[in-house]
Amino acid sequence: MSKLSIFKELWAFLRIRKKWWLLPILIFIVVLGLILIFAQGSALAPFIYTVF
Repeated sequence: MSKLSIFKELWAFLRIRKKWWLLPILIFIVVLGLILIFAQGSALAPFIYTVF
């Protein structure tokens, strides 16, 4: 099973079930995860931790 099949399946679910309100939530979770991953070893880490 490829990594892209998960995204294809999610897109099909959103399109067929008309669950467009889930899209901003998913985008926010992905962006938040990327910020935490990239800020882990950088000088931004103390500032990120004070936000949460």
